[in-house]
This record gives sequence, C-alpha cells and structure tokens, in this order.
Amino acid sequence: MRCADGTLYTGVTTDVKRRLYEHNHLDKKGAKYTKTRRPVSLLVKQSYLSRSEAQSAEYKFKKLPRAKKLKRIEEWISLQDMK
Repeated sequence: MRCADGTLYTGVTTDVKRRLYEHNHLDKKGAKYTKTRRPVSLLVKQSYLSRSEAQSAEYKFKKLPRAKKLKRIEEWISLQDMK
C-alpha cells in the first residue's frame, strides 16, 4: 500500500478489501503505522498458497531498499496489466 505521505506499507491478510477498509477507517483494527498516514491505497496484491509463504515473501520485500521496492512494484503492476 502507498500511504498519503508517500511511504509504503506491506502486510499479510486473507481479505484485502476488508483490510484496506480497516487501515483507512478503523482506529482499532488498522495498523498504527497507517493510522497517521491516511488515506492508504492498494498498489499491488500477491497470492500465496500459505500464510507462512506470504509472511516469508513479505519479510524479504521489507528488507529491500526503497528503490528496489518501487521497481518490484512497477514490475508487478505491469504484469497485472498484461492479464
């Protein structure tokens, strides 16, 4: 997700639509990080076979420098546009 201040937020969920709503509207359900950076918008979503696999991918993504994260996001968006 991209926050209003331009920062990026990554998370794992089973319901993307619900989680996006929580980040933008609910103080008790949304992350502390996004609470002060609203609104947030969904950039990319990825599907994984298990929560463990998703959390592993999230961890690897979070370790990347910002420039590489943005490049990866661009690649994922262009792949989604091709579908």
